[in-house]
Amino acid sequence: MNMDTNKTNGQKALKKEIFDWLDTIVIAVIAVIFIFTALFRVATIVGDSMQNTFFENEKVVITKLFYKPNVGDVVVISRNADNSTDKESYQEPIIKRVIATGGQYVDIDFKNGNVYVGYTQSDMELLYEPYIKIPTYNKGDVDFPLYVPEGMVFVLGDNRAESLDSRYSSIGLVDEKNILGKVVFRIYPFTKIGAVGNYE
Repeated sequence: MNMDTNKTNGQKALKKEIFDWLDTIVIAVIAVIFIFTALFRVATIVGDSMQNTFFENEKVVITKLFYKPNVGDVVVISRNADNSTDKESYQEPIIKRVIATGGQYVDIDFKNGNVYVGYTQSDMELLYEPYIKIPTYNKGDVDFPLYVPEGMVFVLGDNRAESLDSRYSSIGLVDEKNILGKVVFRIYPFTKIGAVGNYE
């Protein structure tokens, strides 16, 4: 009788322990999913505009938690902007690099391919851009020098010859509220997995 009771109690204890573990695992999984979806998103690179930093179909993690744009940040932007005229593709988010933020001026020397940024037109300095594929020779339909109002950013792709960006009025200056997040981590391809810095 005692042996049967002990066996039954042991089975009950084992079942309780298994259920406790399952409960803990389920709660942990739900917490991870919630944190990831609330704080982070996964974006897929589309197009060639960010070569040689990012290539087509690479996957990156972005976050907007406490985010304030800084020069050099790589960001994913919603194309649902007021000035977007390309109704076929404007729903697709785009990835670009922040070149200037609110209160700054931007000027581009298209002959030499150099980009200048400053808080006044007289103090603009050559932007350090080790990440670009080629210098900025291609001119869009936006006039320079250009002032960036508060709450807006000026963005360019790293592949300046193949990027539709703030040089063109179809993108123009980007409202900060249209920034879906800053790229912080590359998760695919696995051979390139790792944190993403401002001068990648």
